[in-house]
Amino acid sequence: MQLGIFSVGDVTTDPTTGRTPTEHERIRAQVAIALKAEEIGLDVVALGQHHNPPFVASAPTTTLAWIGAQTRRILLSTATTLITTTDPVRIAEDYATLQHLTGGRVDLMMGRGNTGPVYPWFGKDIREGINLAVENYALLHRLWREDVVDWQGRFRTPLQGFTATPRPLDGVAPFVWHGSIRSPEIAEQAAYYGDGFFHNHIFWPPEHAAQMVRLYRERFEHYGHGRADQAYVGLGGQFFMRKDSQAAVREFRPYFDNAPVYGHGPSLEDFTSQTPLTVGSPQQVLERTLGFREHVGDYQRQLFLVDHAGLPLKTVLEQLDLLGEILPDLRAGFAEGRPAHVPDAPTHAALVAARADQEVPA
Repeated sequence: MQLGIFSVGDVTTDPTTGRTPTEHERIRAQVAIALKAEEIGLDVVALGQHHNPPFVASAPTTTLAWIGAQTRRILLSTATTLITTTDPVRIAEDYATLQHLTGGRVDLMMGRGNTGPVYPWFGKDIREGINLAVENYALLHRLWREDVVDWQGRFRTPLQGFTATPRPLDGVAPFVWHGSIRSPEIAEQAAYYGDGFFHNHIFWPPEHAAQMVRLYRERFEHYGHGRADQAYVGLGGQFFMRKDSQAAVREFRPYFDNAPVYGHGPSLEDFTSQTPLTVGSPQQVLERTLGFREHVGDYQRQLFLVDHAGLPLKTVLEQLDLLGEILPDLRAGFAEGRPAHVPDAPTHAALVAARADQEVPA
């Protein structure tokens, strides 16, 4: 089980002080948080990609490369890579380069993006979002697996005898997750390729995640990649914790009430009862997170959003320290009763080994 954090890179005013961090501070904070994540023993740090204010996550490969240069173990991922408005050739080149620089500590999550004005900035039409995601990923998949590609599609100029450079490290493409909140088409795409499916799992009731994951699992098996319970599933999540649960509620309430993503809507109490958001003690976060398996079965990756809604860096780092305290129990809880045939989340080393096994003559 891979445990980690993800960031959407929002620049949000702290409602308790009225101070808004600068873009510089926010970018540097993402780096500090990633270094802390490795320090406490997390497995993954993932950065989003947004091209519109109030976000600073427009160039995740740049930030991940800087993080990769200062870490040794943690896996670098995205949350998400915009397969609709980023050219597949650019993605192929950028992430293969990052693979080489970090010794293979790279995978990525593909997503459509749902901010309408962004699409025309890159010459795209949001009404073609699904079609863009399907066609662009089909091309990216080939660019990483074929040395010479001829391509003709609807959304970009044709390619003739094209080779994406550098080639993937050890001849193995980075593992891909397809991220979605409510798109069955994206779940279908993940299943078709035998890739991973990551459900955002922070805005909707757990029953919705269960429905989406069930669809993905069924289609994964349908396409012959293995049993349904062997499909690669990841979940998002959110928490805020203090040793005293009531103190956690008091401290987090103003951030929740003013957050751009869920503020000015349901109350904190309603939101925590209806979604996976957990605000309370470390024990409550532990128990709630381990309960996610009741909805989606055994899965491979759990990422938490911790640096949002204007929370100051000091508070985020304190949250990670508390997460580090329950990390051994989280790992033990997820391992308990896990069937042996359920695979781990793919890593570069595992993918290289699997390729070598396939190449050995029978």
